[in-house]
Amino acid sequence: MTSTPLSPVCRVLVVEDEPSIAENVEYSLKTEGFAVTVVGTGEEALERFGEVSPGFVILDVGLPGMSGFDVCRELRRHSTVPVLFLTARESEIDRVVGLELGADDYVVKPFSPRELAARVRAILRRTRRAVAVSDPAKPQGSGASDAAVASGKLVIDPDRRRASWAGNDLTLARYEFGLAEVFARHPGRVYTRDQLMDLVWDEPEAALDRTVDAHIKSLRAKLRDAGAPEDLIVTHRGVGYGLKEPT
Repeated sequence: MTSTPLSPVCRVLVVEDEPSIAENVEYSLKTEGFAVTVVGTGEEALERFGEVSPGFVILDVGLPGMSGFDVCRELRRHSTVPVLFLTARESEIDRVVGLELGADDYVVKPFSPRELAARVRAILRRTRRAVAVSDPAKPQGSGASDAAVASGKLVIDPDRRRASWAGNDLTLARYEFGLAEVFARHPGRVYTRDQLMDLVWDEPEAALDRTVDAHIKSLRAKLRDAGAPEDLIVTHRGVGYGLKEPT
């Protein structure tokens, strides 16, 4: 039975150089109600991205020429579109590299195209949900609007999914945004890795401590690029992380 398509129809950009895999993924996604654009190189992916404005990107890591990691890095310069990596590599270091670049998920070949389509759908649902991660006074699922929250020069607007430092926009991936919101709501509070996974990740039991560390590292880098101090996110060794209180 085919799932009811998400509305409006989401276009998925599939970047895969192996024709048989690309065809199977395309067929499965179209069966699930998605619009699909398929390209075979990273260079073509970046060119087509601006033309088709996809709502999701499936990106093979081992592309000829420009790698999937390089493509993701370029996309993250200007877009928070969800990205799912396809890879033949299974090592932890590869997973961490993908997470640091802002990937939303990571699927190892061989895989079931139908399962892949289900993962895309699940990521889109989570992405489109309002993030309510750390305000105990707000009932979960209340539908109430989340007002922007500020901690010094860091401003987080959950409704618009926007973040900024000193007026400079931060292009944050989904989990980076969730971490920034948690920290901004309670500056000075120290969170363990387990607490951050419970508050930010949709499936915390499937996440690793290194997953949190990788996203903290990438969040720090983006804040630093926007002019924030190096020690804005404080590491409490043996405990976890917290946002430095504004002075």
